[in-house]
Amino acid sequence: MATRSIVILVIIAAIALAVPPFLPRSVVDLLVFSCIYSIAGLGVGLLLGQCGIANLGQSVFYALGAYATAYMTVTLGVGAAWGFLTGVILSGLIALVIGWPVLRLTGHFLALATLALGIVANALFYEWDWLTHGSLGFGGIPKLNIFGLVIDTPLRFYYLAGAVLALCLLASANLIGSRTGLMLRAMRDAPEAAKSLGINAQWLRTRIFILSAIFGSIAGSLFAHYGSFVNVQSFGIEKAIAFLIIPVLGGATSLPGVVIGALFTTLVPEMLTRFGDLHQVLFGLTLMATVVLMPSGLMGGLASLSRYMTARGRA
Repeated sequence: MATRSIVILVIIAAIALAVPPFLPRSVVDLLVFSCIYSIAGLGVGLLLGQCGIANLGQSVFYALGAYATAYMTVTLGVGAAWGFLTGVILSGLIALVIGWPVLRLTGHFLALATLALGIVANALFYEWDWLTHGSLGFGGIPKLNIFGLVIDTPLRFYYLAGAVLALCLLASANLIGSRTGLMLRAMRDAPEAAKSLGINAQWLRTRIFILSAIFGSIAGSLFAHYGSFVNVQSFGIEKAIAFLIIPVLGGATSLPGVVIGALFTTLVPEMLTRFGDLHQVLFGLTLMATVVLMPSGLMGGLASLSRYMTARGRA
């Protein structure tokens, strides 16, 4: 089974590397956003799948990464690395300060608290126009330059964002497979038993919240450099909901499922635009059908289909 999984991953990686140069620019552009949204959604997926926490505040850290990059590169004129680093540090510190008290809550109260975080932060981004430029936004964010190679085309940025996504997936896989991952699952499935074993649930959840925020910040910085412009409309509650939908659709406990969910939420709406004003209705119906028919997500549905085909082949 392990060998089969490795072969499948190698095939997927080969397709992801070889096919994009032959695709239209518009499709590659969508793939770039799929990679960026996958990184942000991965943080939400870790909280949801490993901790059972529905995080509706990821757009805050996505915005922090974008604004940190914009401010550092445009206003201060320093290198892009400082923008990424500033966003990560700010997001990590805010996640620690907010997460420590907020993560004492559970269930719907915790989800509402993260939603409130997003609402408050969005209002502050509007009001602090001296820092964020409000609805006017930041323009002129420079393209990334890595050892003299300017990342100025969608294809180049796709490979960069894909490499960052691969590193985030690898880090997440190592975390899930570690002792910390085992404690997370114990805390999620049997909190009382985990507490009796001496697991500090609050600190553990806070650490994952910080990691989730860091992923959101990295995604926001990539978004800022790719679009060269950010404004407050890019970081509303709709974005937070979209980041939550990604792991729910793909399968919250599946890392590849996050990527599948991001591809779904990016490519399917674009394909439905040919139906004009009905495309949003059709996308909503598609989401409903997916959730109803595959309650464990797209990856869970594919796994069930694989088991069914295997059983039929043996019969």
